[in-house]
Amino acid sequence: MKLIHITAAVLFALATAAHAQSTADHSAHHPEGAAAVAPASDGEVRKVDKEQGKVTLKHGPIANLDMPGMTMVFKVANPKLLESIKSGDKVKFAAENLNGALTVTAIEVAK
Repeated sequence: MKLIHITAAVLFALATAAHAQSTADHSAHHPEGAAAVAPASDGEVRKVDKEQGKVTLKHGPIANLDMPGMTMVFKVANPKLLESIKSGDKVKFAAENLNGALTVTAIEVAK
């Protein structure tokens, strides 16, 4: 009878460990600043504020936010996103509402 209990305990521990591994956070596999969503909106950089971690974009519609085109200031999810852009650049970007703040999660100079 003890063998059955030991076997059950071992199987439970293995199943729990396998489940924990399959539901683990996989953000470590992605480079810092990488977005889960590919840039989908078009815009033009009007201002880059590296100190505040913000970018001003004149943009077209942002479908996932149900937002028409306009010029506005966005926070950036990662300050490193601001290193590859400058005022006047035409860009493709992705933005999300993160905790109530409209935030650029990916941005790249348009080709």
